[in-house]
Amino acid sequence: MKLNNLALNHLAKTVVLGLAVLLASSAFASNKGTLRVHEALEVNGQQLAAGEYQLRWDGTGSNVEVSFMQGKKEFAKASAKVVALDRASDFDSAVVDHSSGKATVTEVRFAGKKYALALGATEKAEMSEGSGK
Repeated sequence: MKLNNLALNHLAKTVVLGLAVLLASSAFASNKGTLRVHEALEVNGQQLAAGEYQLRWDGTGSNVEVSFMQGKKEFAKASAKVVALDRASDFDSAVVDHSSGKATVTEVRFAGKKYALALGATEKAEMSEGSGK
């Protein structure tokens, strides 16, 4: 009986460890995406040429720092806020604002995901805007 309990205890620890590794790797995998750019765009004052970029972000809570990369080279970096969408996006896409005369990325959405990255919209920025009113 004691040997059975020992084997069961070892199995339980192995399963818990396996689940922890699985959850950690899936959480890491969700912090990246791909965006194909068809025109020159601006991100946080930095120019992006047409091409495919890997986006990687990290941070705590909904405030993150997102990097636009090709291979290991970073082309742009910006503060962003992870925002919930009502439904999953059908495609990887960017919301682009042309009102300033420049094509500026304001949001990035990912295929099959119910969240987006709102560039430049962090809680810190929202608090400072609210205090100015």
